[in-house]
Formats: sequence, C-alpha cells, structure tokens
Amino acid sequence: MRTERNLARLDRVFARLDREPDRPTLDVPKMSRHRIVLLAATLAFYLATVWAVVITSWLVRLDWQVMFFRPYQQWPEIHAFLDYYVVLGQRGPTAVMIAAWLGWRAWRQHTLRPLLVFGAALLLLNITVGAAKIGMGRLGPHYATTIGSNEMGMGGDIFPSGHTANAVVTWGILAYLASTPGTRRWLSASSALMSLGVGLTTVYLGTHWLSDVVLGWVAGLLVLLALPWCEPLITRAETWLLDARDRRRARGLDTAPVPASVGTAALLKPPATAEEEAAARENTTPAARSSRTPAHPQHPAHLAPGPHASRSERTPVTPAGSRRPPHADRAPRATGTPTTRPLPGNG
Repeated sequence: MRTERNLARLDRVFARLDREPDRPTLDVPKMSRHRIVLLAATLAFYLATVWAVVITSWLVRLDWQVMFFRPYQQWPEIHAFLDYYVVLGQRGPTAVMIAAWLGWRAWRQHTLRPLLVFGAALLLLNITVGAAKIGMGRLGPHYATTIGSNEMGMGGDIFPSGHTANAVVTWGILAYLASTPGTRRWLSASSALMSLGVGLTTVYLGTHWLSDVVLGWVAGLLVLLALPWCEPLITRAETWLLDARDRRRARGLDTAPVPASVGTAALLKPPATAEEEAAARENTTPAARSSRTPAHPQHPAHLAPGPHASRSERTPVTPAGSRRPPHADRAPRATGTPTTRPLPGNG
C-alpha cells in the first residue's frame, strides 16, 4: 500500500513537471489602491533614510558603532560560510539561476511573460540603484576617511547596497510570479529572509554600512511594487514576439518543398485511341524501322568528320628509347659497337 502511494505521488510530481496542454490563465498583479499606498509609504521611508544619512544623524553614528564592533572578528568561525552565502546577492550568478527556472516555466506555460517580467525588474533595478549609487557617491567602511562623517560625495558607489537590493528583486520576483496566493505568501517570506541574510552578511564582512543595507532593502521593494505599471508594456512585447515567431514559421512553411503524399495519384498518360495504337504497331515493324534509318550514314557516330585511313594503310611507328623507367643507381646502356666479351682462360 505504501509503494502504491509513493508511485501515485511520483506521478503527480512528474505531471507537474510536464508541459501543460494549453496556456493557463495567469494572475497578473495590478496597481491597486493598497499597492499604491504601500509604494508611497516605501518611497517616503527611502527619502527619509537618505536624508538621515545626508545630515549625519543618529543613523550615521550607528553605522560607525557597528563598524568599530567588527563582527567578522567577533564570530570568525562563520566567516568562510558567509563568504559563499553572500554570492546569493550577486547579480550574475543569481540572474542565471532565476532565468533558468523562469525559462522552464515559460516553456511549460506557453508564455514569455516570466522572462519579460524578470528582464523588466532587472532593468529597473540597474537604473534606479545605479543612479543612486553614482549620485550620492558614498565611501564604504574600508575606505572611510573621517570618523563620524557620512562619507557622502567622495566618489564611492555603495549607497544603497547593490547586493541587498539585488537579493530582494531576484528572489522576490519568484513571489511576484507565483500562480497561487499560498505559494506567493510562502515565496514572499522566503525571499525576505534570503535578502535579510544577504544584507546582514555584507555588514558582517565590513563591505557596507548598516544604512546601506537598509536603503538596499527599500530600493528592491520599490522595484517590486512598481512592476505592475510595466505589465501593459510587457504584454505588448510578448504579443509582438509571438507574432514575429508565427510569421517566421509561416515563411518557412511557404518556402519548404511540399512532399507528395502516398495517396495522391501519379500523372499518367491518357489512354490512346484505336487509331493511335494501330499507328504505333505500324511504326514498330522492321520495314518501318528500315525506312526511317539511312542505309549509308555519312559519318559514324563515334568518329569525327573527315577522311580516315584503314588500319592496314597506317605506317607502323617504333618507339624510340627504352620503355623501362629511369633508375638512379643503374648506368645507361651504350648504343655503340658491343665490346668483345673475354672467354674464360684467355685472361
């Protein structure tokens, strides 16, 4: 009984991995009033965090206190593990992993929307976070010059934290594209814990201030909250790409040769009439063939036109020289008077 239950469970798993016969109805998030309020509150918190760092408030003092605490010296036993864990916030490796998963999902559901949404989210992330990093130019803890300062406008590029923002967007996109409310809640909690761990890891390693991580969390959340505004453009892009694919397939089918089917009738010669059969029998008689063939053709088919001598009238030609191929270590034979060979006993 247990074996049968296990087999049934495996069948359900493989059925979920197989491609769906038709494109399912997807739940596309919309920019609701609740979402707009949440987006506005998050944006206000983003601006408040930036202002707190600009005026060198208590948040900057907390940054310096955490930096002097040096967490990597307090707990050195987890340093090796966190060096690998922080990779989950790097854009290259995480983008490849998530793109592979979303590519399989796009194939299974007959839609390009997962990949297009992921591309739009990464584009928004690069534009917003990249512009903020360059614009504020804050230096990191390892390059700080003045104790207690905010290190703004010094040519740095760490505020907000790119690792943290990328972790929020990359893992949060899975929750955004979830097909059921239960799956969305579970993936939202998992992505929040993942991004929280990545942000705190950068603080532990000393590569970011604590305020960098806080602003990175908020920046990633802003991208996820603003994605529904991109849905109409994503729908139009998907429609255009699918139409282009269909047109290309149609051109390929038009130019390909159409093979003849087995059931089609061959092109046959129409049946001959009685008069045509009688004429064909007359043409096949020996007399008819002899009347059509000339008795003495002017030139044989295998000879060029012109006079030709018979074989008995031709002058024989004797080849000059030896017919043997030349040999390097063989002396040439003299063509003059042969020398007298001495007889045995006369020498």
